[in-house]
Amino acid sequence: MKIISAIETIIKKVGLYSSWLNLLLVLLICIDVVQRYLLNQTFNWVLELEWHFFGLIFLLGSAYTFQNDKHVRVDVFYHKFSAKNKAIVDLLGSVFLLLPMCTLGVVTCYKYASNAFYIRENSPNPGGLPAWYIIKYCVVLCFVMLILQGLIHIWKQIKTITS
Repeated sequence: MKIISAIETIIKKVGLYSSWLNLLLVLLICIDVVQRYLLNQTFNWVLELEWHFFGLIFLLGSAYTFQNDKHVRVDVFYHKFSAKNKAIVDLLGSVFLLLPMCTLGVVTCYKYASNAFYIRENSPNPGGLPAWYIIKYCVVLCFVMLILQGLIHIWKQIKTITS
């Protein structure tokens, strides 16, 4: 189906492009270390940007990781299951754990991000980053991407079970 293919392509591209944030984070940390130890100065916006990049790496890569079945799984018995039994376990996990938790994340984080937007929240630190609502809306976006990938995953597991 075209919509599933389009969603998976978007998630894949977001995941691959977000991997470049690792390089930017390493460069930013190197710059921060040089400034701190050679020039004896540091800037709050650099420290905050490091945390934002770290968070974005995790968040933007989560749906892509799930898409490629590289997420953390407690694999005590799972590896011995048949494809159909694995699909049942994955289906139950997605329906009863992934989707409810991501929905809770969207609802909670959307309110949090919207409040930050309405008050035009900035860093409380002198020289910190402005517009903190942008990173907070990114959290919402990432939960939405996980929900979409979860729905696609559920659809694929149902196909596996019924075939």
